[in-house]
Amino acid sequence: MTDTSRLLQAYDDQLRTDAETPSAISVARLGPLRLVTFLGGRGFVTYRDLDGADDARVRALVDEAVAHFRADGGITSVEWKSRGHDHAPGLHEALLAHGFVPEDPESIMIGEAAALAVDVPLPDGVTLRRVTEEPDVRAMSTMSDEVFGDPPSDRTANQILRRLELDDGMELWVAEADGQIVTAGRLEPVAGTEFAGVWGGCTRPEWRGRGIYRALTAARARSALTLGKTMVHSDSTEYSRPILERYGFVKVSTTTPYAWER
Repeated sequence: MTDTSRLLQAYDDQLRTDAETPSAISVARLGPLRLVTFLGGRGFVTYRDLDGADDARVRALVDEAVAHFRADGGITSVEWKSRGHDHAPGLHEALLAHGFVPEDPESIMIGEAAALAVDVPLPDGVTLRRVTEEPDVRAMSTMSDEVFGDPPSDRTANQILRRLELDDGMELWVAEADGQIVTAGRLEPVAGTEFAGVWGGCTRPEWRGRGIYRALTAARARSALTLGKTMVHSDSTEYSRPILERYGFVKVSTTTPYAWER
């Protein structure tokens, strides 16, 4: 096996079941599918693989999954998380038929935490810290909503605060300048595996290109190492992918979320 093949197998074996849904309110099984409900009326569909399903079986799984979430009036949105290396004949068409909209694909990146845990100089006046208090969490969530172009809401902050109450290992990190959060991201250690995930990374446009995201990622990697996690994974945009590649990370596949709104 090539290095990429080994990393992809580790991803499939260790990161594609409970590892994806530590804050789930409930999880229902439908054949190979995991139908997950999160706080705030969010549904989520994931799986290790589709058990070799043919086109007809894939359509049936999508039909039944959509019926499951439609039957729960509290569900207002659903994400179906697809992977580019899966054998999933007809999945794209079946999801479109039910009103799912594909979002931009992201690169699944994997590498060694030690390769990221380097010293990165920060611009004058910029500092890094881990946040745990509610006002900081809400400020971080508001900044993330603005950067990602989402309407400001309390939903993300409430979900993150619930995660902190669960004390499942998630860490929140920010970079600040003049009391304003300019970069943010999460570290998600995956219990029972060698992995930690870096998620939610975003930087205000006027602060990009100054090494702040790299510094925040390095801080998260150092924290991962102290927790005994030797590998880091990330679903990366075209902005963050080149940064990880410079530290030896490998693109093992792609992931495309499909979004449904009631």
